[in-house]
Amino acid sequence: MNISKKTVYIVLAFFSIYVIWGSTYLLNKIAVTELPAFMLAGIRFVIAGILIFVLCKFLKISIAISKKQLINTIIAGFLFLTFGNGVVVWALKFIDTGLAALEISAQPLVVLVLMLVFQGKKIQPMSIVGVIFGIIGIYLLVSQKQLLSQENSILGMATIFLCMVSWGYGSLFVGKADLPKNYFVNTGYQMFTGGIMLILASFLLQETWISPLNWSTKVQWAMILLIIFGSIVAFTSFNYLLRMVSPEKVATSTYVNPIIALLLGWYFLDEQITAQSIVAAIVLLTGVFFINTKKKMTLFSRFRGKAIKKIDQ
Repeated sequence: MNISKKTVYIVLAFFSIYVIWGSTYLLNKIAVTELPAFMLAGIRFVIAGILIFVLCKFLKISIAISKKQLINTIIAGFLFLTFGNGVVVWALKFIDTGLAALEISAQPLVVLVLMLVFQGKKIQPMSIVGVIFGIIGIYLLVSQKQLLSQENSILGMATIFLCMVSWGYGSLFVGKADLPKNYFVNTGYQMFTGGIMLILASFLLQETWISPLNWSTKVQWAMILLIIFGSIVAFTSFNYLLRMVSPEKVATSTYVNPIIALLLGWYFLDEQITAQSIVAAIVLLTGVFFINTKKKMTLFSRFRGKAIKKIDQ
């Protein structure tokens, strides 16, 4: 069976946003225990953006873009990184990595609602089934008392919800906006401009900056991994997928990220995984299958009296 390059790239990109991004909760949690949140996120993205521009220079890829493209990358950088990521890092001061990732796993539902509101797109039966499984899984996870017993956890959860809306709208915006065609260039501008806005936010909030020389070894390594893999590799994959597949498919990463975050949080931070969490994880992955599958759903055809010709997420 011949597999096209495009298929391989899409599979690798999904692996990146599923697994690598799932690990960023752990890395951010490690770093934010010592560093101010917006300083941490700002440094991460500015350095990542600069490294991407250097890589483009080495590969002889032009980073020239139009004024409109620059404005659009700034908007995307704010929606995804300045607000969408920076506030999540801040919220990790108050909640466990697993709980943050679990709440964000509701993002496919947010994306579907935003697509309905802003694009008038009909929600297809398979997507509805997937979202239902996702909601059930999320309820099983967040209804555990030990997850909500932490101080300021409600504040952290509320701010993360706003981040989900920002990411969801950003996904729709990027799918239609005039952006640099090259994914490295596109990612570089979003990273750099988003990072600059985070640094400005850090100064406005009067965060106390800490020299990298005074960071612990584990924080230094966390930052390196966040820059290379969490920023450059994963975010480039994210932008690539937004152009190649539908936004709600890309949003399914938020169903898998919690599983990765739970396992890593359990192994490295001694965060508890209960039997209920395991059941919820299975339900969530089932939801991913229903949202991602292109197969016809014979159960619906039986009730409707005819085969469903196409399920388009």
